[in-house]
Amino acid sequence: MWRMKAARINKTKEPLKVEDIATPKPSGEQVLVKVDSAGVCHSDLHLWEGGYAGPQGVFMKVEDRGVKFPLTPGHEVAGSIVEMGDKVTGYSKGEKVLVYPWIGDGVCPACKAGEENLCDSPRSLGVYQDGGYGEYALVPSYKYLVKLGDYDTAAAASLACSGLTAFTAVKKAAVKDGETLVIIGAGGLGLMAVQIAKAITGAKIAVVDIDDKKLDEAKKLGADIAVNSGKGDPVQGVKDATKGLGAEAVIDFVNNAKTAPNSFNMLRKRGKLVMVGLFGGSMELNLPLIPLRAFTLTGAYTGKYSDLVELVELAKKGKIQSVVSRRFKLDEVNAALEELKSGKIIGRAVINP
Repeated sequence: MWRMKAARINKTKEPLKVEDIATPKPSGEQVLVKVDSAGVCHSDLHLWEGGYAGPQGVFMKVEDRGVKFPLTPGHEVAGSIVEMGDKVTGYSKGEKVLVYPWIGDGVCPACKAGEENLCDSPRSLGVYQDGGYGEYALVPSYKYLVKLGDYDTAAAASLACSGLTAFTAVKKAAVKDGETLVIIGAGGLGLMAVQIAKAITGAKIAVVDIDDKKLDEAKKLGADIAVNSGKGDPVQGVKDATKGLGAEAVIDFVNNAKTAPNSFNMLRKRGKLVMVGLFGGSMELNLPLIPLRAFTLTGAYTGKYSDLVELVELAKKGKIQSVVSRRFKLDEVNAALEELKSGKIIGRAVINP
């Protein structure tokens, strides 16, 4: 088998190294995909940094959750099939595919319910096994592939995580026609959520962020209301837009110690808070308010394979579109992560190995 280049995390908080490694050979149900585009995601940043900021300043290490290094990160993978094991059916060499990366053990209750993304013993691509920051990626089974047809691989890549996460969050928000949905954060996930909410709900969409450029982009994609939380009280901004009542649902794509309390206080009676972001921290809850106002607090983490298939169909029909603002070569991987960390990327960035 030939050799390949891959950007690897050998040690957390140290620059990734582009290394020459053996290209894996697929067998059985496995498929080898030539990576055309790998999305650069905040989850990759958390891996690189070694964890998440937890409550009271406690650092939650990814290694405590079973992550092992060295590792080739990258869970948003789109490309074309180059080799297949002898048990693969329904696919052919050269076919363009998007990879569903949230692989489970197949035996836990979540997996049996079709929710491998919530597996008790996850084996996610680019997290617990090598992913797409390389020229090729080995997919454990053809059952995790979604056919792309002629759809652009750069636009498709981020659907596997940011798109799928946003899709799941919007579905969990379950807003009805005429209700107000607030989206906290106009990054890659937030901008995708605006489009998805526009495509599958009849809700009024409000977006909260500190960056006017990102808010402008949200408006272009269909947001009805933009609230700059750096220039005023975002809770009051949402209350003003809802006749003082608050929103039926809030999706917090930042979900840190500053945004979460605000998100909670934006809800009207019977409101639902969908917590998505992994930016860390903690918040103190006014416990009587939850039963008195019948609030629902829930989390959303990526999504099911069937939802990804549905999302790709929406993309193919032109209902949603990934905002790919930056493209990097494999040897520019550290610059890509630094730009994402510093908030310079509007929409999504991809690596083209």
